[in-house]
Amino acid sequence: MSYRLPPLPWLRAFEASARRGSFAAAADELGLTSAAVSHQMRSLEQELGYPLFERLARGLRLTDLGKAYLVPVRQAFSELSISTLSIFGPEGEATLNIRVPVSFAVLWMTPRLKDFAKAHPGIRLRLFSAIWADALPADKADIDIRFGYGNWPGSTAHLLVNDPIVLVTAPGSRIKSVRDIGAAEMVQIMGVESDWLHLFEAAGMELPTGGAGISVDTSLAALEIVASGHGAALVLSRFAKAFEATGRVARVKGVELPHDQSHYLLATQNSDAPRAEALLFADWLRHELAAEAAQHQKEAPAANARRRKHHGK
Repeated sequence: MSYRLPPLPWLRAFEASARRGSFAAAADELGLTSAAVSHQMRSLEQELGYPLFERLARGLRLTDLGKAYLVPVRQAFSELSISTLSIFGPEGEATLNIRVPVSFAVLWMTPRLKDFAKAHPGIRLRLFSAIWADALPADKADIDIRFGYGNWPGSTAHLLVNDPIVLVTAPGSRIKSVRDIGAAEMVQIMGVESDWLHLFEAAGMELPTGGAGISVDTSLAALEIVASGHGAALVLSRFAKAFEATGRVARVKGVELPHDQSHYLLATQNSDAPRAEALLFADWLRHELAAEAAQHQKEAPAANARRRKHHGK
């Protein structure tokens, strides 16, 4: 099979120029002169027969065709980096700094990290379990996972997973439905207090008032409070599973709401090219989430059948 491929150095120069916004910045990264990068870009454009950049007084701007071509070029480089590292391993020991919300880290990620560490013993992982996004400077994080709406300035957010929220209580709690919850029993998570309003609105009820209640800054803390026997909490279904598995909390049946915030993987714009180790970890992360989702879909019909059988008794 014959491939129509421009020379690899031209493609590297194209990707770097697009990311850095100038031939000079790309040249610094690649260890070339600005004139050499400019010459490679002219050669690439002549090879393809179309302009990829608009040359501006201050920097570059991709043409529409340049934007379209950049996507598969970056994807190809990412796949090559991942494959090379997976097969041949890193050069010596590599350290990967991972910034991640504490609840996502403790309740989902950390139990799975042993598999990554076993498969890639040459990569040392350093987790910074951030509650708020600014706990570790963005330029220090190789992997940056955040929870929110996906609109962080200066970064491109790639959706990792969106989970619904569920209502949990301690096993044996008197709370069996939304109507059983008083204001003082609502364990609220800072930043998503409106979840309670949406819950009561969905039930056709007013939000309870009065009573001090408890507010915490992580889902992990909310689950611990509920597990100790106090009130109820609204948490992401992914987080509830960890406590359900050990019998420490129970879901209130029939309560599940979509959530407008999600977990995202962030890429900082106009930064250096991502390290191969970071690409490998991001690929592993997506694979784990996809495998879990596939397993859930596989188990769902059987679980629904069991529920129908139980209600039919």
